[in-house]
Amino acid sequence: MSQPYAEVVGDPIAQSKSPAIHCFWLAALGIAAEYRAHSVAAGDLGDYFAARRADPNWRGCNVTMPHKQAVIAHLDRLDPLAERIGAVNTVVPEGGALVGYNTDVAGFLEPLQGWLGKRHLYRMARVLGAGGAARAIVAGLAAERVTIVLAARDPAKAEALLAELDPGGEHHAVALSHFAPPTDFVFDDRAGCFDLIVNASPLGMRGQDPLAFDFTHAPPGAIAYDIVTDPADTAFLKAARARGMPTIDGLAMLIGQAAAAFERFFAAHPPRDRDGELRALLAR
Repeated sequence: MSQPYAEVVGDPIAQSKSPAIHCFWLAALGIAAEYRAHSVAAGDLGDYFAARRADPNWRGCNVTMPHKQAVIAHLDRLDPLAERIGAVNTVVPEGGALVGYNTDVAGFLEPLQGWLGKRHLYRMARVLGAGGAARAIVAGLAAERVTIVLAARDPAKAEALLAELDPGGEHHAVALSHFAPPTDFVFDDRAGCFDLIVNASPLGMRGQDPLAFDFTHAPPGAIAYDIVTDPADTAFLKAARARGMPTIDGLAMLIGQAAAAFERFFAAHPPRDRDGELRALLAR
């Protein structure tokens, strides 16, 4: 008899680290199930879900680019958070219905909880990029009462995203190029403040253009967070560490969002005490 299984779908899909993560956890817990990567073109999403609905062994799927928004048309209902963000990265069959969730928010916020659990006079984040990943990041930060400066090649796109996801927020949209040249801006006293700089774009990823960010735009004590996973230790993070800034890499978000999805697929908590081993596996 075939084993239960979940999978990740996207186009392309060969670069996905999700199978390595989920298979590591399944083996560690001794769960007799599989997790696969499955390439699905945009025009084949309907056929894919029609086939999976009829498969009793299918426990759901993660959804990666470019399908996080297109997949919504093929689902029966959305979790309220996924509906608000307008993007789905996890699909689970529940009572004969296909339900869409977004675990990117939980994955992104997880490594920030130590800071966000404290009280601050003011919270600000500079988010670089206004693509699909930025939707979850903006929604998550807005819910944590963070004022956001969202930078995009097209500032109008950033402004529209902010207006859609947090219309009552006092956020700002700027051109991505704003952060490239040095600035002589003198930051005020940041004691008691939370400052975050997030690369939410593919810039700096292997094979992509570098991220042009001048660290004179970084307030003292700011946290540098890069969601790029290949390489995990990006030039942006190295430059931040050289300036004494705390850093968070893309594997933190990747593992965090996968953990939330794993629980829905396999009704088990992944062994997070083994994250060090998992990171070493993903770095190979």
